[in-house]
Amino acid sequence: MAQKLRSGDDLLRVIPDPGASAILPKEGANNVLITSALPYCNNVPHLGNIIGSTLSADVFSRNRTTLYICGTDEYGTATETQALKEKITPRELCDKYNALHVETYKWFDIGFDYFGRTSTPLHTEISQSIFSNLGKHDYLEKQQKEQTYCEGCPKLVSPYHSKLYNILQSSDSWQTDLLKESAPIAATRSALKHRDEARGDQCDGCSRTLDAIELIKPRCLVDKSHVVTTKSSAHMYLKLDAIQPKTEEWIRKSWRAGKWSPNAVINGEGAIIDPRLKNGLIPTPLTRDLTWGVPVPPEFETEEHGMKGKVLYVWFDAPIGYPSITANYTPEWKQWWFNPKNVRLYQFMGKDNVYFHTVYWPSVQLGDDTLSLIRRCPEYLNYEGGKFSKSKNRGVFGPAAKDTGIPASVWRYYLLSTRPETADAMFSWTDCVAANNNVLLNNFGNFINRTLKFVSSLYNGVIPDGGDEPGPISPNDEHDTEFISSVNGLLKDYIDAMEAVKLRLGLQTVMLISMRGNNYLQSSGLNKALMTSDPKRCAQVVSRAVNLIYVLSALIYPFMPATSDSILAQLNAPARVVPEVLSTDILAGHAIGQPEHLFKKIEEKMIDVWRTKFGGAPAAEPAADATKATKKAKNANAVADANVPKTPEYLALEAKVSEQGALVRGLKSQTPKTPELDAQIKDAVDTLKKLKAELAALVTVAN
Repeated sequence: MAQKLRSGDDLLRVIPDPGASAILPKEGANNVLITSALPYCNNVPHLGNIIGSTLSADVFSRNRTTLYICGTDEYGTATETQALKEKITPRELCDKYNALHVETYKWFDIGFDYFGRTSTPLHTEISQSIFSNLGKHDYLEKQQKEQTYCEGCPKLVSPYHSKLYNILQSSDSWQTDLLKESAPIAATRSALKHRDEARGDQCDGCSRTLDAIELIKPRCLVDKSHVVTTKSSAHMYLKLDAIQPKTEEWIRKSWRAGKWSPNAVINGEGAIIDPRLKNGLIPTPLTRDLTWGVPVPPEFETEEHGMKGKVLYVWFDAPIGYPSITANYTPEWKQWWFNPKNVRLYQFMGKDNVYFHTVYWPSVQLGDDTLSLIRRCPEYLNYEGGKFSKSKNRGVFGPAAKDTGIPASVWRYYLLSTRPETADAMFSWTDCVAANNNVLLNNFGNFINRTLKFVSSLYNGVIPDGGDEPGPISPNDEHDTEFISSVNGLLKDYIDAMEAVKLRLGLQTVMLISMRGNNYLQSSGLNKALMTSDPKRCAQVVSRAVNLIYVLSALIYPFMPATSDSILAQLNAPARVVPEVLSTDILAGHAIGQPEHLFKKIEEKMIDVWRTKFGGAPAAEPAADATKATKKAKNANAVADANVPKTPEYLALEAKVSEQGALVRGLKSQTPKTPELDAQIKDAVDTLKKLKAELAALVTVAN
């Protein structure tokens, strides 16, 4: 098939696909290093995990030259405990779940440049080196402390191996003791939210890190009948209190330069609000009594240090996975991690990881003399009235998303459209199905399919000559001034949103542009009659619509890469860059491919099927009365009297009312409802009211 495209170096995308040969930063270039939080290797990820870090980072990594690194966090008590429960070795457990993670991310079309793991020799080497440097810089101290000891296992146990004992049934007597500095939880009635199931080095209720000895009534997670006592053990602690002045100085300096998202450590005004920093950091343990982990450096196994047989604490070694995984990707890894003048670092994580990436990990880096720059941390995505829970079978986990039959591209769209950027978001099957049927199928897909089918059936699949010269289309066009100016304005909005990592706003803008395309076809009257009565204008509309589709293929690529590939195949065109303005890039005489539907309708009956299957409680969501809604829309649009003469002025205004009404309905169908979207809806409704008033005035004059 013949391809006829505008020539020029500014048209085609030359960025390598994810996973290409080793990428290194270039002097003076815009070098971007991206990481997403390393997932634990003792379970499969759920949708909240995916949108919270890996998928969001994937979107930001596309349409720009970046290195995107991730991998499984494999050491620690959580892995040891899960391996005991599954009766396999920790290594076998990590091999099993690493493969499941890789499979899940591959299906979701997440394009890491390298996805590694922390249980590698290079990870051990780098972790031990950083630990040794902290010792050389006098940031380590040895402390002897009581620890919980399970007589049945027998072993010293960490908080993950224990459980927080049923606080709901405890008396108020312990609350006074919790006011002490060493207490793991705030001593208020809000502490009652901590559940009996709470466990781990970090409490799910308040996100505090815990020493096992601090638990109110620990018990063995492997066997509740085991007797848990205490036993003294020596460990190395990081002097966070000594590093704190440097940490606070770095946070304040980097907050504005890095354009951090407001979070639990520093707010939008630049004020440090983390209670641990405000009360003063205290030394934190860096070692554990385990067998599965990075061994302490040999020089710390002497009698003087007393660390023989111990391993590095997982909260210490896990963030080191970022550079160590990079080291497994390229031996020149230090060009990425010791090069702050030429490299910008973007880290994507859920809000529960904010402290560790904004205070703890930078403190380690400052103690070791390295730095990082930017943080991006969305809130939580919850599941229909509660959190995702593997143990309670609530929510969609890993490969189960594939089992629904919903394509990966639709999952990506829905998750990103509900991305929790400023507040927690809620997963809803009703919204998920509506996103596919109302937005993707009826808006985005409809514009592309309607245009390309018209070209295929009426022009034998060849783009007609509409009279436009190659290159940018003038906004002062005789017919389409408003259309071209609107698209150009939305393109600027898209570029600004993506640069500011406002991914949800960027996706909403893509859908507004496709909606603008639908309205353009409608207001231009594209049909067989136009082709007969005004073939030149018809050809021009077709050419501009096809070129807008070419633009959409680039805009949607970060969000839905498979959909982008399908659009390009139907256009018979190579991947392109994101333009600043609408241009004629696909020229007359270009032969398109075979038009196909990008999306299929999801039957609404599947909502209850999936809600039951994945454990969500039935929700009282009233079905929309389609008939009533249709009548209301017709009444609202039936402004004109049937006897009014259809003058050119009247017809033009009527077309604008119809177009604006479609724009309003399209905006209202988008989810989730955000402040940005609400503002767009308000402006669109105000414009619609004004147009209807003008039309009503014409009717009054005519009568």
